[in-house]
Amino acid sequence: MTSTESRPGRLDGGAPVLRPTAHAAGDWTVVDEGWGRKAADFAALSEPGNCREYVAVHHRLGLETGVRLVDVACGSGLAIELARVQGAVCAGIDASPRLVEIARRRSPDADIRVGDMHALPWSDASFDVATSFRGIWGTTTTALTEIHRVLVPGGLLALTVWGHVKASPGAWALAPFRLAATAKVEHQAAMVSLGRPGAGEAVLADHGFVEIRRFDVPFAWEFPDPEMFARALASTGPGYEAIQNVGEQAFIAAAIDQATERVGDGLPLRAEIAVVAYLAHKPTGHEGRAT
Repeated sequence: MTSTESRPGRLDGGAPVLRPTAHAAGDWTVVDEGWGRKAADFAALSEPGNCREYVAVHHRLGLETGVRLVDVACGSGLAIELARVQGAVCAGIDASPRLVEIARRRSPDADIRVGDMHALPWSDASFDVATSFRGIWGTTTTALTEIHRVLVPGGLLALTVWGHVKASPGAWALAPFRLAATAKVEHQAAMVSLGRPGAGEAVLADHGFVEIRRFDVPFAWEFPDPEMFARALASTGPGYEAIQNVGEQAFIAAAIDQATERVGDGLPLRAEIAVVAYLAHKPTGHEGRAT
């Protein structure tokens, strides 16, 4: 989470509406208000549901020992921890100091910093691979300029965004976020635009990336009961925005009601939601040259 919008659990698309539509110095610092206030709940209850997404993308990247990887909007650092298992030398950045504290605890040898994804604190060509798991949106695409800068020529970017959420069997799990103020809910459409056919490809090409490929990745939240589901949602940025509008008690009650309708005998609650990924390269500088 490196802006003022939101992240996992982001209504129909990810980060809530705490982020600015363009880079404005200082605005990114407010993200901790929404994401950091219940950082332990987010790390332990919400982020583990992203593991399928993280593992699928890491597999596509073919991570190997010694690969230098930066995760942008790294949150509480579970993706970094999993990349390190595969031997990657990791760095990360997030706007929430409290989430970064958890990420550093999970991966004490990684270079994880608090900061703005629109002004990455690393030198040019510092990384072989960059990832961002639902951390960059249609409203914050200028961050791609910085990611392009810190990648080596030929470096890889893997970016995930929400896909066709409304057609997903687990769309019900995002419904409580619509309790946010109308203006914030409406802003979601612009945020999730990168998941539309052709949209992400065009934006990545505009920022200098080549060999762009789109693919679906698995994503599912699972919870033992409606109460745990509600607690997990309340720990997210978009959950916070809804709570600001209707109060925590009303938000929790609405989330429990949504989940109670889907309780199965002896089965966990499960919400499968469409997520798509883009894999792209930074040009090597030799494209099109005769050998």
